[in-house]
Amino acid sequence: MIRRALRRTPVLRKLGGIAVHCALPALRTKISFAIATVAAGVAVAVGALVHHIVAEDLLAAARQELDGRLLSAATEYAAGQKSGGRLDPADLPAPVADAVRGGRRVTYLRDTGGDGPVLWAAGLVSDRNVLALSRSYRPEARTLAELDRALWGAGALATATASGVGLFLGARMGRRATAAARTAERIADGDLDARVDQSGHDEIARLAASVDAMADALGARLEAERRVTADIAHDLRTPVAGMLTAASLLPAGRPTDLVRDGAENLHRLVEDVLEVARLDARVARVEPEARQASALARRAVEPLGDAVSVRIRADRIVETDPRRVERILANLAANALKHGAGPVTVEVDGRVVRVRVRDRGPGFPDDLLAVLRTSGPQRFRSGAQTGTGLGLTIAVGQARLLGARLTFGNRPQGGAEAVLELPEPAG
Repeated sequence: MIRRALRRTPVLRKLGGIAVHCALPALRTKISFAIATVAAGVAVAVGALVHHIVAEDLLAAARQELDGRLLSAATEYAAGQKSGGRLDPADLPAPVADAVRGGRRVTYLRDTGGDGPVLWAAGLVSDRNVLALSRSYRPEARTLAELDRALWGAGALATATASGVGLFLGARMGRRATAAARTAERIADGDLDARVDQSGHDEIARLAASVDAMADALGARLEAERRVTADIAHDLRTPVAGMLTAASLLPAGRPTDLVRDGAENLHRLVEDVLEVARLDARVARVEPEARQASALARRAVEPLGDAVSVRIRADRIVETDPRRVERILANLAANALKHGAGPVTVEVDGRVVRVRVRDRGPGFPDDLLAVLRTSGPQRFRSGAQTGTGLGLTIAVGQARLLGARLTFGNRPQGGAEAVLELPEPAG
């Protein structure tokens, strides 16, 4: 059918694939993770910068304060007064002693482990004596630790907030992308009236507009194709009927048989094309009747003679359109005879209203079977030993119209198999 061609449209399949992938939960996760990563990186960078600046300021202030005290102590020492410093203390750090004896006044922060950091200030008060002051640096260390905790907390809160915002944005984008994907899939299944509910002015809105524009363009092209096909087939009916009439008036002989066979084949092809056009236009109507499943199978293959056998595993009364079921089974059996090998068997299982058409040929080629299982039969396409044409296209279209399921496969013991499963009656 023409609408089945939508499944083979590369652009639509790509759009459907992209939209489906975008709609997966991974999109929300990736967006949330990306935003959280950026937020965490910014929080760490800002925290490290603030920590460094505050640490430098605290240390500079402490150094300045202790150095001022050292100058006061040196002045008191020079005046012979009691100062708060210590002369040549035994616990003076070696780097401080070396720097002071080099003629410099220094301040030095030393981490003493369990006792915590200690800040030293020292300078020479005579040629040999070193005057030194020290104090605990724990207050500044505590202040810095409290600042770090506050920065970590703020960073964690910012990261969590950013993750939530990212999740919200990702979910919103995912819902819109999912809607576009589902619409594309509906269009691929032949629903050309499906449209995306567009909103916004971003890339997803542009994608939705593109999907709608594509559906409009495909719908117009397929409708034009259907009309041209139907018009050509309709215009051919009269001359083909005239050819059949003229062939019947020719004298008997091999040439007459060839002309008659060709005219009959052309007549069947024209009727098949018209039926495909009616199925595409969805103007066909189902006329259900109560019939025995076995009777439908026998009537369908009766014109094929002894080449097709009917096997009844279980019989049942079914409520369906008998003409359409018979057309499906006749097409499947004729296809099996043409492209497979005998014997061809039609097996009726009335317990689940299922009819199997089997042959003993080479079966469907793998590439063709993949097409049959995914995009459905393609008109006028044939494989090396089997194929699909209007017969299977009509069968699939009729099955869809009946609400039945038609599947194709290869049997493990060899041969092709088509299974028609009719819907169970309501109630």
